[in-house]
Amino acid sequence: MELDERKIKILKAVIKNYLETGEPVGSRTISKYTDLKLSSATIRNEMADLEEMGYIIQPHTSAGRIPTDKGYRLYVDDMMHMKEEELATREQQLLKREDDVAEREKDTQSMAELLGKKVDKVEELLQSVAKVLARDTNYATMVSAPRVKGNKLKFIQLSSLEDNKILAVIVMGGNVIRNKVITVSEKLSGENLLKLNILINTTLTGLSLQEMNLSIVSKMENQAGEHAQLVKEVVDAIVTAISSEDNLKIYTSGATNIFKYPELSDSSKASELIYTLEEKQSLTDFVNVDNDEEGDSKDIQVYIGSETPVESMKDCSVVTATYELQDGMRGTIGIIGPKRMDYEKVVEKLKTIQNQLDDVFKKS
Repeated sequence: MELDERKIKILKAVIKNYLETGEPVGSRTISKYTDLKLSSATIRNEMADLEEMGYIIQPHTSAGRIPTDKGYRLYVDDMMHMKEEELATREQQLLKREDDVAEREKDTQSMAELLGKKVDKVEELLQSVAKVLARDTNYATMVSAPRVKGNKLKFIQLSSLEDNKILAVIVMGGNVIRNKVITVSEKLSGENLLKLNILINTTLTGLSLQEMNLSIVSKMENQAGEHAQLVKEVVDAIVTAISSEDNLKIYTSGATNIFKYPELSDSSKASELIYTLEEKQSLTDFVNVDNDEEGDSKDIQVYIGSETPVESMKDCSVVTATYELQDGMRGTIGIIGPKRMDYEKVVEKLKTIQNQLDDVFKKS
């Protein structure tokens, strides 16, 4: 069975009507909604074909149809394609306008004012982003703190504090700095501390946490000779400090907005979803998926129903975007709502805030 132009128009009409009303859509409604000028009987036949093809489904409580995940996916992919073409055309037009730069500056400034006039603390800014998006979209939102995927060690400085205590200043990619006080089993002379600094920096600089394996540590211990235990204690402490960078912070807002949508307000579904948003650990799956996606890191990702990597969100749609700081540091912005969310509005909001966040961070 072929998905021809007429079926596509009817499918889009079903989806658009369902997005607006949240009610199953019948053939008579579609006959008034499209410019096809078809009879209700013809539309019923086409809708029966669409149902057989898996794009719409008929709930047992109604004669109308609602979209399936497959139907939403076709609709979203088509919308995203049109948005890309529209954006490309708009950018070409903007380049020709003399006041383009001034307008961009104005937009960025208004965003900074909206999210808080000072951008001294990234955490406060990201919390504000989550709140602004939840308020403007009436959906739940999440924003992850930036991190570098596979962040590499740039430099370590070991300094003596007391007889058996060392301060390690650990500098990672993106100039992420961790300080760690290390208790060691032997007292270090100035000469031995210098040798330890050289050994650790020579061996570990340029490596990610995943690359600091047992064979590398064993090699360092062998080189240290009688100070092997000391090297083990220092490296273990450094690895622990670096690992803390993987404790990803995620800021959420608008969890109670889900009660505005009957299909999500079922007591068991709602409680599971709210728990996920409050507990936050499962949300890291979205960040990891976005970081693993091939292609342009600026792409908008849309997860519909069963496509979402979080079990409690299988009845939702989640739209994510990536923002960037410097040296490859990236974070994820996500909007969580019903599958009948206003995708066009959500994508526009994410693209706007994505670009404005990039500008705010560059200027900061």
